[in-house]
Amino acid sequence: MVIGLVAVFAAIFYKLSANSSNISADNIAATVAIGENARVLSVSMHEGQIVALINENDAQALVYIDPVTGKILGRTNFMAR
Repeated sequence: MVIGLVAVFAAIFYKLSANSSNISADNIAATVAIGENARVLSVSMHEGQIVALINENDAQALVYIDPVTGKILGRTNFMAR
């Protein structure tokens, strides 16, 4: 039972320390370049990245952005089938 409790606390400590980041208002990107016709619908943080839902040319996409450099790391486009 003691070993089980130690394992649970170790897992909690690992999860808390793994999610910590060094991002602050002092080192966050001031500008992020998206498409000229793009409109930002929502923004959130997930696993140390900025995730923005954008609407561009009548299509929506998730854009993954590095918060420090402002560079786009990836994009997920939504398509109707």
